[in-house]
Amino acid sequence: MSLQEGWVALLEQRLASDGTPVEMINASISGETTDGGRRRLPALLEQHEPDAVIIELGGNDGLRGYPVDRMRSNLISMAKAAQEAGARVLILPMEIPPNYGSRYAAEFRSSFPAAAERTGARLGPFLLEGIATESRLMQDDGIHPTPDAQSMIVDRLLADIQGLLRE
Repeated sequence: MSLQEGWVALLEQRLASDGTPVEMINASISGETTDGGRRRLPALLEQHEPDAVIIELGGNDGLRGYPVDRMRSNLISMAKAAQEAGARVLILPMEIPPNYGSRYAAEFRSSFPAAAERTGARLGPFLLEGIATESRLMQDDGIHPTPDAQSMIVDRLLADIQGLLRE
């Protein structure tokens, strides 16, 4: 799937068609963890000087069984760095498969609202809600959404993104 087919590009198009032209920078790297995002973010903030930052990381931390407290600390660090650079922040929570155990899953899930609360960032919805459980909307790996699911992700996130941009 090309970047032009992904939800970030589709969101930029949708916002423009709704009268809110913005430039979206998709700085994601497939397979990245919050450690990688935290290391890369300062240079990205300096390069792009964004008004808003969407943090959509953590899923790979969970899939690798990384310590939840480290992931939460990274989320907090990224949100604070973006805010210190003058950007508003939206944290998108992730989910992990149930086979990681209920305790780990609960701690993982609670990390996202905890990071948002600790930093005053906005907490968005789980972008794959209603998608992750539909095999036709997921790639063969069962982790990544198909091109057909991308517009559904935009629909799911649109109100939160619009709210972030209005702040």
